[in-house]
Amino acid sequence: SSDLKGIIMIEVLFAESEVASMKDVKNAVLTGKTAGLVAVWSARKKKAPKKEHTGWIEGTPEEVICLGFLLDIGDIRENVNSAYRKTLIHDLYTQEAWGKNPEVDAEFWNLADIYVRELQRLKNYLKKGETIRIWYSDAPYSVCGFYHVCSILSEANNQIRVVKLPEHIVRGSEVISYQHWGEVAAEEFAGFLPYERELSREEVRMYRALWMELQEDNMPLRAVNNGKVMGVGEEFYDFLIWKELSQKPIKEARLIGNILGKYPISIGDWWYAKRIQQFIEQGNIKVMEDSENSYARRICLV
Repeated sequence: SSDLKGIIMIEVLFAESEVASMKDVKNAVLTGKTAGLVAVWSARKKKAPKKEHTGWIEGTPEEVICLGFLLDIGDIRENVNSAYRKTLIHDLYTQEAWGKNPEVDAEFWNLADIYVRELQRLKNYLKKGETIRIWYSDAPYSVCGFYHVCSILSEANNQIRVVKLPEHIVRGSEVISYQHWGEVAAEEFAGFLPYERELSREEVRMYRALWMELQEDNMPLRAVNNGKVMGVGEEFYDFLIWKELSQKPIKEARLIGNILGKYPISIGDWWYAKRIQQFIEQGNIKVMEDSENSYARRICLV
């Protein structure tokens, strides 16, 4: 809204892809009132975007913070800067045998450290009194990240603003539905600013209390059911694997792709890969044709 013009906003998001888009759209030097062509060139865009461009978001890429801790998975009583969380993030992202490349493997080991530094940057901005704007959705990783951040913000007096991703938007004659911010193109982000609102102190405290309940519960996974976050067992999504797997061999990558395509519930491919690996070790899934890259092997029901 107009009264927020010129205020530095620290944008907080919970996954790499959505952060990349936000950095893109905050990379525009807004000169005076013309956020048109000047901004496009300042942001070094070579050609006009294909999707409807909804404008730029004021500021610089440095004001974007990524807290990709994947807090919908694993033990959340452990601190986010623990060796446990670092190992969990690394292991989930290296399912596809990328670990065989030492450089890539090292990058995945570094991820958690990067997020811990990002969290420290957020705390520094809080100390400076900056306004924080959180972009979250009903995707489990995102809403858990949001609750966790509220547990930190409950100590601060900064102005907190939120933009929650709507389930769908109507554009002309189209209804477009979204699962998480990663599905929103960079040039569309500013179009969601009308959904922005201030978060009251009471709400921050409420979300902090919900986070503490989830920590108390500390189930292996957190899922969103009818808009409510709940702890669930690690077998929660397994039925989707059994629905799609038969006795006819299929490439693991294709199986996971089918699941993600048919049931877009915002849990990453790496979670299904982890479960499939466990079922292979337990003898419930058979490898018909092995490969160094687990996603390339052919598997079927025993």
